[in-house]
Amino acid sequence: MKRLLTVTAFTAMLALFRMAAGFVIAKVVAVYTGPTGMAMLGQVQSMVVSLNGLVSAPAGSGIVRFTAEHSEKGFIACAPWWRASLRWIFILLAVVVPLGFILSKPLAKWLFGNPDLSWLVTVCVCVLPFSAIGSLVNSVINGQQQYRRYVFMGMISVLISSSIMVILIMRANLSGALLAASIQNGLIGVVMVLASLRQPWFKLQYWWGKTESVQRKAIGGYMLMALTSALTVPVSLMLIRNILVANLGWEQTGQWQAVWKISEAYLAVITIALSTYYLPRLSKLNDVESIRVEINNTAKVVVPLLICMSSAVFFFRDNIISILFTSDFYEARNLFLVQLCGDVVKMTSWLYAFPMLSRGATKWFISTELAFSLSFVILSVIFVNLFHTIGVCIAYLVNYIFYLVFVFLNIKNFSR
Repeated sequence: MKRLLTVTAFTAMLALFRMAAGFVIAKVVAVYTGPTGMAMLGQVQSMVVSLNGLVSAPAGSGIVRFTAEHSEKGFIACAPWWRASLRWIFILLAVVVPLGFILSKPLAKWLFGNPDLSWLVTVCVCVLPFSAIGSLVNSVINGQQQYRRYVFMGMISVLISSSIMVILIMRANLSGALLAASIQNGLIGVVMVLASLRQPWFKLQYWWGKTESVQRKAIGGYMLMALTSALTVPVSLMLIRNILVANLGWEQTGQWQAVWKISEAYLAVITIALSTYYLPRLSKLNDVESIRVEINNTAKVVVPLLICMSSAVFFFRDNIISILFTSDFYEARNLFLVQLCGDVVKMTSWLYAFPMLSRGATKWFISTELAFSLSFVILSVIFVNLFHTIGVCIAYLVNYIFYLVFVFLNIKNFSR
């Protein structure tokens, strides 16, 4: 647990830095574009997450796992997995980029109700190669458990990309905010690659060459899981925003988006710590009982921390709204209690769901992602009609209660 706390402290620095940068951007967006701009920005960010998730699918949890497992044997032992990932990325880019260009107008119409914003989709597609390679580099660093370097590079990336975003928003208002969101991940990818050029593992011999079917198949399994997340989570959020817009308008959608943004920001402290320490740690455990013990020990640290953080956000919500947004977002204060309860349940459920990633339980992961993303949308339709804006928060809480019960009862099945 001492190591977990150490890693959490390091990654908390990165998370807090990202949080601060995100809050600055949110404040600028709130001042220059209001609740409507906040809602539209949320749509762009979901699109970016989805498209980046598609092309970066081979560069995520699989690379973290296999790098962690083989790093003690040297870079040569890790190289086949890196090469397999890179090949999958090239294949996905060859499919996603042309489709993105072709479908830019229909996507803009669906996301924003305005096909004239198709240029946003085009810009996002153009920077996808940089995002994907940056994600691959980041996963290699994570898999080697180079926590200090991971945190330092993350801070530099956030500083540069956030500075450019603020400039664009201030110069071009809503258009600048949407453009900034479209290119942010690409900028981060460029910074990650440039900062790694002199690393001993960043040599052509480790990245280009022969791979065996076992590596391609293993990375392919993780790719399917990442593709599922890339298509389900952001798309479900886009659908939910469309539900809110259709029923309550862009203004109310922006109120909910503000609360969702705050949740994302403070939960990043836990999320980054889990992906940096928890996933590599679980990847090295092979029996169910060891995994269960690790989860329970981690939960003893994480859950109380979650409760303290969410309680602080709730009691200071008025101050947070005042600092981060404007008086136009005051209605959002009524959404916090249910949303924050959902946050605690969500992160607790993730602790018990992580073995699906660490053990490569592809079928379990894909089926649960599809089922619970769909149930989130269905519950949102039901509760928005019953309770209006807060209905999404209720749907969020109920959905993750179901998810927590499911993963807790089935942990033995996907930890084998």
